Amino acid sequence: MELDYDFSFYLTVATLVTGFIYLLDKLFLEAKRNPVLESNNGEETVELAKEPAVIEFSKSFFPVLLLVLVIRSFIAEPFRIPSGSMIPTLLVGDFLVVSKYSYGIRLPVINKKIIDIGEPERGDVVVFRYPEDPTIDFIKRIVGLPGDVVQYIDNNLYINGNNIEQGLLRESAYIDINGRAHKAVVMQEDLLGFMHEMQEHKGSRGIGNTSVKVPEGHYFALGDNRDHSKDSRFWGFIPDKNLVGKAQFIWMHLGFENLKRIGTTIK
Repeated sequence: MELDYDFSFYLTVATLVTGFIYLLDKLFLEAKRNPVLESNNGEETVELAKEPAVIEFSKSFFPVLLLVLVIRSFIAEPFRIPSGSMIPTLLVGDFLVVSKYSYGIRLPVINKKIIDIGEPERGDVVVFRYPEDPTIDFIKRIVGLPGDVVQYIDNNLYINGNNIEQGLLRESAYIDINGRAHKAVVMQEDLLGFMHEMQEHKGSRGIGNTSVKVPEGHYFALGDNRDHSKDSRFWGFIPDKNLVGKAQFIWMHLGFENLKRIGTTIK
């Protein structure tokens, strides 16, 4: 899942630059450009001069840029799903709304938390900056919280010694982004009280066997498409500082066959 990291940077810079020009004009330049003149009868008039293009541009776009920056940085942000690592919960072509405040208010670009509001809970679907390359966003499901012992052995998930139960829901078939056909079984997984759907592929031998203890300030995450997901089994834990937000609902989907997904809450 690609991150609009550069967009956040350029949006912030554009907002600061246009805001600075706007303020500079209001405080100093506007008065010089539009001097107050005194007429013969003693009345004061203002001679309005045409604004330079850069000032006119800044005045027009600064309020819009500021509004977009505030909403995108502190309230909600749209993301697109380009891969199948979260099938069946999320499909390729889903567009999500991610709440940026669920895990604290963070400054844009540097992602530094300034107000602590909440923390991820087991079962949350979260967007985060990929630990091995923070210029990329990943989306996975939190299964391990700080202090948990997480084991994944031969397609079996254990949390603090508890075997995470799965119940068969249905068989499934899908085409991946490379055009390959896959057969899978959709299961209902009970993450110690949080129920959600995930899937495994028929004949899979199990990948990413691991046994770890989640350190403080970190989280262990898995993809719901368990046999086709690059997740914590391979690259380790998600630091709290890398969290971007919680996936809330699907606001659009590319493809007429799945329009009914629009408005679906992500569970």
